[in-house]
Order: sequence, then structure tokens, then C-alpha cells
Amino acid sequence: MTDIIQLLPDNIANQIAAGEVIQRPASAVKELLENAVDAGATEIQLIIADAGKSLIQVIDNGNGMSETDARMAFERHATSKIKVIEDLFKIKTMGFRGEALASIAAVAQVEMKTKKADDELGSFIEIENSLVLKQEPCAYSIGTSISMKNLFFNVPARRNFLKSNAAEMRHIVDEFIRVAMAFPQIFFSLTSNGQQVFYLEPGNLKQRIIQILGNNYNAKMVSVNEETDYMNIYGFVGKPETAKKTRGDQYFFVNSRFIKSAYLNHAVNSAFDNMIAKDSFPSYVLFIDLDPAQIDINVHPTKQEIKFEDEKIIYAFVQAAVKHALAQFSIAPSLDFTLNAEIQNLDAVSKPFTTEKKEAASSSNLFKTFTQKNQAHKIDPNEKSELKHWKDFFTSSEEKGDRIQNENKLIAKFDYEDGEQKNILSPKFYLLNSFLQLHNTYIIAATNNGFILVHQQLAHERILYEKYNVASHDQQMPAQKSLFPITLELATADAVLLEELLPELSVIGYQIEPFGSNTFVIQASPADVLQGNEKHSIELLIEQFKHFSSDIKFSKREKLIRCISRQQAIKAGQTLSQKEMQILIEDLFKCITPNSTASGAPTYLEFKEDYLDRMFGK
Repeated sequence: MTDIIQLLPDNIANQIAAGEVIQRPASAVKELLENAVDAGATEIQLIIADAGKSLIQVIDNGNGMSETDARMAFERHATSKIKVIEDLFKIKTMGFRGEALASIAAVAQVEMKTKKADDELGSFIEIENSLVLKQEPCAYSIGTSISMKNLFFNVPARRNFLKSNAAEMRHIVDEFIRVAMAFPQIFFSLTSNGQQVFYLEPGNLKQRIIQILGNNYNAKMVSVNEETDYMNIYGFVGKPETAKKTRGDQYFFVNSRFIKSAYLNHAVNSAFDNMIAKDSFPSYVLFIDLDPAQIDINVHPTKQEIKFEDEKIIYAFVQAAVKHALAQFSIAPSLDFTLNAEIQNLDAVSKPFTTEKKEAASSSNLFKTFTQKNQAHKIDPNEKSELKHWKDFFTSSEEKGDRIQNENKLIAKFDYEDGEQKNILSPKFYLLNSFLQLHNTYIIAATNNGFILVHQQLAHERILYEKYNVASHDQQMPAQKSLFPITLELATADAVLLEELLPELSVIGYQIEPFGSNTFVIQASPADVLQGNEKHSIELLIEQFKHFSSDIKFSKREKLIRCISRQQAIKAGQTLSQKEMQILIEDLFKCITPNSTASGAPTYLEFKEDYLDRMFGK
């Protein structure tokens, strides 16, 4: 009987281990930038080619390495930071497991030049597939330069699973921002395919936030700074007006390490309770400093999820610190009891209340109804009563005419087979021209055998989705030219994304042109977008696209169409006239799939007469 268990060769074991650490080019960027920070660098340059697939190079002016250290750095689990097991519980550096360089060397062609301050010559090492091809002395300045070329060259299956250059570049920018945000005292630059994307001068935290997120945050941030014996919290939160409909600019750092924590995010959201809409998310850049022994950062390969010894204390501190900052800067909901100057100038206020006017008002039946004792409930049946036609205040003459003319008029016959709409002689239901809006959100429409309950926002979302979908595949959407082109300035990460989306946006009616560094000019927008709202619609579209969530992977165009349909749909809470409700429902039942949105939410529910009877026991 032969033995079948054997040890894997080192290069294969390294490639398997590398899969945990280096998942995409951005993973390597994170590891190399963190190593440069740990080396004490004050200047760090990141150079990218072909979204990291061809080249990722990090150059720093840190401590450098000796000849022996340079070679040892590429061995698995080789680290200068852990000597005994207790060191795991007092980690203050970014890297500590000694897996980054070994993993990179297993899946890329690596060249490294490094030199310490007290050495005359530096060291040059070339490694491929975990094998050292060359090691020799070289002339180099103080610091380290690591170049990794042709990522996954020896694992083509992994390379094939990488996404488009634009998508991979977005991930690289995200990782770059997270490291650069945590260390504002260090100079960072990012160059992609010969073009400079970021050039971040050293400064304080506020300056670094503005450099990365844009000048619009300059006057819209509130400082957070609380110090206790257990932990310190500092940073900035955006004022309520910076809240977005998607999870946008939210950064949490624990001991200068970027983390993701839904629990702490909830703490910040709860501090903004009643200040922002329930479906909005605040912006923040918050740092928590505490004893490393109170946390475990080795629970996830990317170290973006950590465990706190006492989560409830951290939650309470974060919530209290943000609340205190908002209260300190008077960012709280308030009522203004001062009378507006424009109101003071109205005729009703400025003109004197004469004796004749006073007598005319007091002699009316309406005045008597509310002033005489026990008369508040009384409505005068007299033909001359001012209350007789009170409903007319709420109904325009146009709507009254439409209602009288169209009452109980048949406007549509619909039946459905295999998702397609068909007009037939024996429909499942007739839709009658009789509508009622409920809570400014739902439309009740009578049918010949019951009624349907339509959600106005979801119905309009379905209508717009099919409209944009047809336009994106068959013909270009009509666009309205702006009389004065609008300039749009974005944060670098958003500018990279918008440039990627420009061809898709042009199909649905946007005409946007790049105009220098991170700036664009909106020449035209779809006819549905209100004049003056073009800039906001693009910003919201970018936010929705960045945080689009779905279990199914969609194309860029499909995601864009879904986002813009959701954005442009009439919202719940908007009052609609009879005519608007009629048009909305007619357009809904012209759709190929009128009964649900693209994401599967129902647009209407049908209540049949026999079902209603059963509910009431008839």
C-alpha cells in the first residue's frame, strides 16, 4: 500500500497562501504602502501601470534594509515585529505577520532596491515565482523601492478573474486613500499610466481630508475630540447637509488602521438621530486610539475587521463624542420664532385693520361659529353659509371639470400573458378613471371587480427603467442642452469613476466632457432632469453607482440604468393631481412588466371584490 500524503512544494504553498493576502492589485498596494509607513518614511510614491496588472511600484525614503534583511523579508512569516506570542496583543505597526512580501513574490515578478543610511551600497534583489534570480549590491538612495510586475503571471486563472482596468483602479484608489488619510503628516503621490492622480502635501488631518474629499467639505465639517483614560476619539463629522443617500465618505480608523464596523457606524448614525433623513448617511473621518491589548486585529486576512474587548464601551464613547461635537457647534434642529422680514411687508400685516373691516369680519357666520359658546362644532345649513363650499378650496377648477367629465369612464383594459401586455375583449380587470392618493405615497385605483393599490415611487421607477433600457439598446435618449454649461468638480476617486462611465452616460442623454484635473463640464442632460438639478443628479448617480448592492453581477450600463431610474422617480410623499395619477398608471400598464420593479419589488397589489367580501365574512 503506497503512501499518498506528501508535502506541497514551497512555491505552490506560497501561491495558495498568497490567495488569502493578494486577492487583486489593490491588496498588494495596501501591503506595500503599509510597509513603507512602518519603515518610517516621510515621502511615499505609488506608481501604477495598467491598473496594477503590469506594474505596482512603491518608492519610500524610509529606513531601508541591510543585505541580509532584504533577502529575509521575502521568506514566509519573516517579521521584525513579533518575537514572543505576547507581542500579538500590543501591535502598534501596520504589518506584523510577515506574509505580504512572500505572497507578492509568489504571484508576481518582483524587483527591490533598498539601502540603509549607514551603508555605502544598497542591495538589489530580483525574485520570480518565490525563487531568487539575482541578488547583488547597487547604488541607491536611502529608502526602499519595490516593483511588482505582471501580477498573477504564473496563475493565469486568477488573472482572468480580475475585473476591468477602471474597476481595479477604483479599488487601488480606495486603498491609497485609506492609508493616506490615516497619515496626513506623510507626503503621498499616486501616478497611473504616467498621469498624476494624487499629490498630497503633508499637513494636518483637516487639510488631508479636503485634499482627498474635495474643497466642498472645508466649511461643512465639525471637529470631534474627546480624551479619556480608556480611549481617545478625534476627527471630523460632516454637518447634516453633507449627508448622502448612500454610504459615501465614511472612514473609521483604530490606532491609525482603517476598519469596517457596522456596529460603530450605527453609533454615529444614532448620534445624528432626527438631524438627517432616515434613509441618509452622515459623512465622517474618525480615529480611535486605545491600548492595543484591548483589540484583536488578527481576525481577518485584510485586517479590516477587528474585535474589541468591550464593544459596548466603544459604542457609547463614539456616540457621545459625536453628539457632543454636534451640540458644541450648535448643529441641532431648532425652531426660528423670529418673524421673516418679507412677511412684515405683506399687505395683511402692514395695512391697518380698520373699524369697517373689523365689523365686517365679526358679523360673518364663520366668526360667530368660532366665538359663540358651544358653537365650535356647528356648521350652518344656510344656503348663504361661508362653509358650504369648503371643498372648493382643495379642488382646482380644472380637476373638478376632469372629475365630472370622466367620472366612472373606462380608460383601460388589460390582461397579461407571459409578462406581455395585451388589450383583449375579456380582460381580467377594467381600470376606471377614479383615483385617490393615500399618504402622498399610494394611489388607489378602482377596477371593475375591486381596486389596485399602486406605490407611486416604485411604479415610476419601473416606467423609467423600461424607458432608459429601450433607449440604451435601440436609440439615444433626447438630451436638453444647458444654456450655460455647468462645471462639476469631484473628489479624485469620483472623477476616476465618472470618466469610466462617460460612454454609458452619453447613451442615456448626458453630454459630459473632462475639463482638467478632476473637473467636468455638463453640456446636456436627459429631458427628465430638472433644469438646475444637473450637478446634483450626477453626484447622486455616482454615489448610488459606487454603493450599488446586488447578489447578481450586472453590467455597468444595467447598474447605471437602475440607479438613474431610482434617482429620477417621483418620491413617496409627493402630492399628485388627478391628471398626474392617471398618466402614471397609464404609463405603468404600458410597460412590458408592470407588476414589479427591476429589483423585484411589487409596483401594485390587486384587491378583488370576492377577496374583500371574504375579509368581511360575506
